[in-house]
Amino acid sequence: MKTVFVAGATGYLGRYLCAEYSRRGWYVIALVRNVQTAGPLTADSIVEAQATLPDSLIGLMDGADLVVSALGITRQTDGLSYRDVDFQANINLLRAAERAGVRQFAYIHVLNADAMRQVPLVAAKTAFVDALKASLINETIVAPSGYFSDMGEVLSMAQSGRIWLFGTGHARINPIHGADLATVVADATDAERKWVDAGGPETFTQTQLAECAFKAISRPSRIAYLPDALRKFLLSVLPWVTPRRILGPLQFFLTATTMDMVGPAYGEIRLSQHFQTQANSTQDKPQGATP
Repeated sequence: MKTVFVAGATGYLGRYLCAEYSRRGWYVIALVRNVQTAGPLTADSIVEAQATLPDSLIGLMDGADLVVSALGITRQTDGLSYRDVDFQANINLLRAAERAGVRQFAYIHVLNADAMRQVPLVAAKTAFVDALKASLINETIVAPSGYFSDMGEVLSMAQSGRIWLFGTGHARINPIHGADLATVVADATDAERKWVDAGGPETFTQTQLAECAFKAISRPSRIAYLPDALRKFLLSVLPWVTPRRILGPLQFFLTATTMDMVGPAYGEIRLSQHFQTQANSTQDKPQGATP
């Protein structure tokens, strides 16, 4: 039986990765920061370590055939930066894999990274990808266009009554569900592909994405378009006035939202299904409950 070591196992994609490799008959080792708060995982073994602390990784990958890292941070907390986690923590994983003699290392990147190198989150990921490609380990890099989980912000705006878009709303995206992306990753590692760009089965303009969200909650579309000059202004001033924990996601959003984020289509799960499930889940919660 082959063994896979999954880093970032408790994240949106990580849970699907564990389940997918388990379904394929792999022995799954899930890396978590805290076993007590990890929640249910489809894994044969759960190990606790801090990837930012290289000594805590010693011996954990012994016998593994493959490491898959979906490790990264969306909002900077605990005083950690994107450089600390998206780059250095993944470097620590890579060096531990090299010492353990792991044959293959897969990493979840981001589509169109070269066009967003000025964004700190993307810059950190890109720096790690450069290091991975320079390693003697066989690399597989998967670059998704966007996660369904990220689209939750669009649904939240619709539920609040209005969706705000920058520019014309013509920029396109085909986000992918975590389960479909996990299948793409597992297929890519099985085939030992070096690089895979991946999107979901449906492509939307930003306007169509907003309309899909309103349809899920059975409300008429109310979409406001903001001038692109405002977006550029915000990108220039946000670093001076925004707390670091929310600056990174805003910089990424404001940069990606007006460019086409469309990868080759994979999977079967449609965004309308996801929005409907999320909308129903919110409606079913008792008043005052946290969504």
